[in-house]
Amino acid sequence: MSGPGPTPERDRTTRPARDTVTDLVRWAAFSCLLVPVVLLWCGSSLAGAAGVACGLAAVTGACRLLMRRSQRAAARPPSESPEP
Repeated sequence: MSGPGPTPERDRTTRPARDTVTDLVRWAAFSCLLVPVVLLWCGSSLAGAAGVACGLAAVTGACRLLMRRSQRAAARPPSESPEP
């Protein structure tokens, strides 16, 4: 006997939408921590690794801001009168 097949009840249930921006920012934050550790392990200076971490954090923050802004713009209904 095989396992349970697809049922109409199971097909109708949908998973909640994943927030891809949050997932992307989590991976970027992980890299902000991982890259300086690898640089230190490979013999880079502490100041250099700290500078790289700050730069990556700044880029991650700016990208998060821009992605959230574009999501809000895409979610807005189009207006009838175009703005200049």
